[in-house]
Amino acid sequence: MSTPPDGGLFAALRGLLADTLALLRTRGELLVVEIEEEKLRVSRILLFGAMAFFFLSFGLVLLTVFLTVLFWDTHRLLVIGICTTLFLASGAGALLALRNQLRTGPRLFAASLRELAQDAEALQGRQDTQAMASGRGQACRTHGH
Repeated sequence: MSTPPDGGLFAALRGLLADTLALLRTRGELLVVEIEEEKLRVSRILLFGAMAFFFLSFGLVLLTVFLTVLFWDTHRLLVIGICTTLFLASGAGALLALRNQLRTGPRLFAASLRELAQDAEALQGRQDTQAMASGRGQACRTHGH
């Protein structure tokens, strides 16, 4: 029995395995970067949302108290009714905006999924090319060429 020159099949398999592992490592690193970016984005949204909620709520309560005291003798119930209506309408608008933001936010892991799809297409194209080449080789051997 003779040994294959330059490692032959085993060297090719080892190279293929090394390439596959490198590809998986790269895709894993991309996934980790996307997770970190998403974590930062969500934490910023939560922080700024909480700050905005606190300060705007406090300011609106003080504005309502101010207007109620200002119009105490003449139209205090009207001021309280108008402020309540504005608060409820603003809350409903904020809920709609939040729902829209959650629906249209960036798709999680979009770049990783896109890269994996491209990898799959490339592998499929490579397999198709190899199948066609081996099919031609089979045809040549069958017909005696």
